[in-house]
Amino acid sequence: MDIVIMVGQLILGLSILVILHELGHFIAARAFGIKVEKFYLFFDAWNVSLVKFNYKGVEYGIGWLPLGGYVKIAGMIDESMDTDQMAGPPQPWEFRSKPAWQRLIVMLGGIIVNIILGILIFWVLTIKYGETYIPNDQAKYGIVPGKIGKEIGLKPGDKILAVNGQKLERFEDVVSSKVLMGNSTLSVLRGTESLSVKVPGSILNEVSDLGTEEFISRIPRTTFKIDTVIAGSNAQKAGIQNGDSVIAVNGKPIKFFDQLTSELQQFKNKNVDLTLKRNNEVVPVTALINKDGTLGFADGRYGIQVKRDLPQEKTLNFGFFGSLPVGASKAWGTFSDNAKGLGKVFTGQVKANKALSSPIGIARLFGSHVDWLRFWSLVGLLSMALALMNLLPIPALDGGHALFLIIEMIKGKPLSDKFLERAQIVGFVILITLMVFVFGNDIIKIMNKK
Repeated sequence: MDIVIMVGQLILGLSILVILHELGHFIAARAFGIKVEKFYLFFDAWNVSLVKFNYKGVEYGIGWLPLGGYVKIAGMIDESMDTDQMAGPPQPWEFRSKPAWQRLIVMLGGIIVNIILGILIFWVLTIKYGETYIPNDQAKYGIVPGKIGKEIGLKPGDKILAVNGQKLERFEDVVSSKVLMGNSTLSVLRGTESLSVKVPGSILNEVSDLGTEEFISRIPRTTFKIDTVIAGSNAQKAGIQNGDSVIAVNGKPIKFFDQLTSELQQFKNKNVDLTLKRNNEVVPVTALINKDGTLGFADGRYGIQVKRDLPQEKTLNFGFFGSLPVGASKAWGTFSDNAKGLGKVFTGQVKANKALSSPIGIARLFGSHVDWLRFWSLVGLLSMALALMNLLPIPALDGGHALFLIIEMIKGKPLSDKFLERAQIVGFVILITLMVFVFGNDIIKIMNKK
């Protein structure tokens, strides 16, 4: 059932993006009097479609190959590779008969719609939910670094005061793009000592493998109490009760929740002596730690639920129009971050297999339950990513067509049909190779985790 929900959300999200992207081409083409022959969600490879119908001279349908979609524009060398149509004389309603600037707008129509959609989604989300964040000064016990954070020199309890010299206002920004893109400097307060920690440019490689939590936890360091002990668990068998505080593990003092989890991980399948504080009394107990490093069950269920001293969050609410610049800024930030990430791939700072994902990887981001805030946030993010990808000057993508049109406008005459046909084939080979790479990469990642 979890897989069905993930795949269902992926198909819904991508369908929205593909339909609206192709609608951008469709509207622009019709606005300039260009005939559109087909409008398809997914590809009807070998002319096999799941559903199709004709309306006002346009064939609308759903193909069987879920790798995008397309509009077939008359008189254009595109993915259909319909060279027979191009052999005849140009017709006034064909793409090739229109001025280069009109054809350029048609090719950029999908990208423009994706950008508008991204802005609209983030605008509406800002209207509805505002912005909720943890003020950095509320993280009174500092950070909890993971394996990656510790490797670059961070320690539990460090307080990050600034990034690249700019004061850190929001705690969440410790894992923002301005940090994770690397080559950044963190101003850290460790006790009474001030120091700088460099974040390497290749940090995304490690974060891609291990996750953001293994850099710095999104939740600041907290104290805790045991809120609930689950019946039948190792915790209950040891005599731990609701409301207890763990103050030591094998004699080592414990104050923070990350200290507890870290210590228990060192005693898998072993008994440990826990010192508890219960109603101002000190109570010693001995507990068996499971193979997963918890006080829970053999099947991986946790044995205790804790109540953490979480910092107070702050919510900013914006009006209808006040939310627009905030939403637009989020959309542009997403676009910019993706562009910077691609730049790091091209320059070799980040490995392609760490940065690129197929629909398999994207489906995992949606999660196994429906969360509409997450769903629409991801659709907004993907819309901006789709706009960027289509801007790349690769033949067969919108950016490739746009590049050839710009060259035509500079030269004053169009490139030959033969050149465009060959470029289209080269573009297909590039895209298919990329598709095989990202699918294979995500499959390997899943297999390695098993």
